[in-house]
Amino acid sequence: RMPELLTPQPATSTTAEDLALANQLRPLLLHLARHLRRLVEGTALTGGQVEILSLISRKPGVGINELASREGISAPSMSNAVDKLEAAGLVARARGIAGDRRRVDIAVPPEGTRLLRAARSSRTAWLAEQLQRLTPDQLATLEAAVDPLTALVEGSVPR
Repeated sequence: RMPELLTPQPATSTTAEDLALANQLRPLLLHLARHLRRLVEGTALTGGQVEILSLISRKPGVGINELASREGISAPSMSNAVDKLEAAGLVARARGIAGDRRRVDIAVPPEGTRLLRAARSSRTAWLAEQLQRLTPDQLATLEAAVDPLTALVEGSVPR
């Protein structure tokens, strides 16, 4: 018998319209995310490292377990990723930054911040360039979609 976790079932309140929109959005958002991650290729960072640095910079003092939970990976995998960033001087670990001396907290030092800014800048410039190809009506539609998309993303991130 197949475990229930491997056979996701749509919520009973999901409509055909919801499923159709989800089927349209999913590949577009995945493609956009993949492209934005690729923009850091050839730099000192991978797309995944940029995401981890970004999470840490938004929440200095965060721990491995919370980072792993937010990225949807195991704590040992996150610890390995942070080890690599630390060896490169892009993150720093310290005891008790967030007030608990038993805990090892992580922060982004100046070099990590500099590389993160460069990666963000590159991604933002590419996206702004792409937006120039759209009509004013298309831009207005995208602008109206920002708040609902933000609500979707924030609702799916564990707190």
